[in-house]
Amino acid sequence: MSSPNSKKRRTRAAIAVAVAAVAGATGIGLQYVLGTTEASAAADVVVDTNAELEAAVADATAGTTIRVKAGTYYPSATLKSKHSGTANARITLEPYGNGAVIVDGSKLPDGDWLAGIYGSYWYVHDMTFQNSPAHGFVVTSSTGGVFDNLVTRYNGDTGFNLRGEKTVNNLVEDLDSYGNYDASANGENADGIAVKFGSGTGNVIRGARLYENADDGLDFWAFTGSVRVETNWAWGNGFNRWDDPDWQGDGNGFKLGGNDESVAHVVVNNAAWGNHANGFTENSNTGKMQIYKNTAYDNGGSGFWFQTGTSRLARNLSVDGGAADKIGSRAVTAANSWDSGTSVPSFKSTDAAQATKARANGKLPAVSFLTTGSTAIGASMTYL
Repeated sequence: MSSPNSKKRRTRAAIAVAVAAVAGATGIGLQYVLGTTEASAAADVVVDTNAELEAAVADATAGTTIRVKAGTYYPSATLKSKHSGTANARITLEPYGNGAVIVDGSKLPDGDWLAGIYGSYWYVHDMTFQNSPAHGFVVTSSTGGVFDNLVTRYNGDTGFNLRGEKTVNNLVEDLDSYGNYDASANGENADGIAVKFGSGTGNVIRGARLYENADDGLDFWAFTGSVRVETNWAWGNGFNRWDDPDWQGDGNGFKLGGNDESVAHVVVNNAAWGNHANGFTENSNTGKMQIYKNTAYDNGGSGFWFQTGTSRLARNLSVDGGAADKIGSRAVTAANSWDSGTSVPSFKSTDAAQATKARANGKLPAVSFLTTGSTAIGASMTYL
């Protein structure tokens, strides 16, 4: 299914990102505050052809704003840049005006990514990246990138990727990533969003809808820096919608580790439902993750699978899982739905169709789905 995506417009400018420490029951995290600074008109590049788009991305330097006219673009090669902006002079890739911009990879050679950013301080927003033969959008070893209100769908591997060493202080906000499937690996690798094979701190994923992907909604395999995961929804991942006879998709909502790393991710106010496997899983991550006020509903496996690690779990709500929640003796738990003496409220609605409503000014839609009216346990289904 598709998700309508209302456009969120900002001043045509580089985005200044201020990072402030925030404390709370989930521990110290990072909050990004987005502002604007005026960009020089001389740095503007307006494009309306495939060749112009490819050249503009490749040639952009600090302070460049690439403004893409409405339409569907079919690049002949990966949109690639090895250039960086700065905190005060970002490289911006955005639509020109109010029309939808779709970048389609259906004419790329087999195995090519659709977009690859190998630089820092990029700001990319309000665009769709689809039908790549491999990954949709890949950001490697970036500092301070802001990726806002994007759609990555129907790609031949993971929709959106953060990866590489020195991946630091990036914000992925209000992403819709769905329908991604890697036929070459029988669905084993295509996630909604992946933060894999790298290191770095201060990265935040917020407001994403990650659904109906071949493998997992979110995957942190072999990434050794703490990530804050806040107010995201993951559903319907891991099912063989492609009639693949050798199906390998896993289907976790939030896969929070892999490769036996020990990383203290912060996971707060997220919801996972209707996934083929677990809602939330440590997946061999032995770190002291903070798993706070999340909701798991009607997943095929456990709502919460934290069997071997040292995570701290508090005020999480798990309902109607296909298997019991798996919480090991090394984990610390309090006031979760599986803990003795905890009151478990009822949901106001279990109508999952609400989750695909159009975004409002780029934000997650207002829903009664999986809400309880309680502030003591489970996800609020709204931003913090």
